[in-house]
Amino acid sequence: MIDDLFSRLDSEDQRREILADGAMLLHGCAHAQAPALLAAVDEIAAVAPFRRMQTPGALRMSVAMSNCGALGWVSDRQGYRYSPLDPDNGRQWPAMPEVFCQLAQMAAAAAGFPDFLPDACLINRYEPGSKLSLHQDKDEPDREAPIVSVSLGLPAVFLFGGLKRKEPTTRVLLAHGDVVVWGGPARLRYHGVQTLKHGLFPETGNSRINLTFRKAGPPGRQ
Repeated sequence: MIDDLFSRLDSEDQRREILADGAMLLHGCAHAQAPALLAAVDEIAAVAPFRRMQTPGALRMSVAMSNCGALGWVSDRQGYRYSPLDPDNGRQWPAMPEVFCQLAQMAAAAAGFPDFLPDACLINRYEPGSKLSLHQDKDEPDREAPIVSVSLGLPAVFLFGGLKRKEPTTRVLLAHGDVVVWGGPARLRYHGVQTLKHGLFPETGNSRINLTFRKAGPPGRQ
């Protein structure tokens, strides 16, 4: 399956683009799997509905979120953290679908990070006006594992910065099916998403779905 992915990424519309040392954009990598991915998102959201979490500063995020996998990312007045339980219902998060795991592992391998075993997938739903401010993904104890981010639905402008917040950012247009992977020397680079513009996409309506795969448990934990 990984060989098939490599061959598809070498085609004209599915290519690899280096964003920085340790960071790669895989154009169209998830396009073929998109229907299955979106169907799985619907099933997950039926069990763990999207919600706009509260920041430690008591603000509501503009992006609606859900999770699947052994751990889910949560935010409230107590801070940012990972939890095995959905705080809205006290139950475990839905299991990560196999199509999610396969795509995350193949994309990570294509970007130079073999043996990636994600145990958490953050599912973000952007609607017009939603955005994600520059931040670092640093709530994970295992910094050796990369981040794998899958874009579905409306296009968005991804901001990819440096290791300090004030460093310049690169603006990268992400289309339906694009995947960004960053790890190694790029693992703690600042990144965000510009305010989503109005639009309609056949499969997602006026929204963008983002799947972000992480290794959130302790190093070595499967």
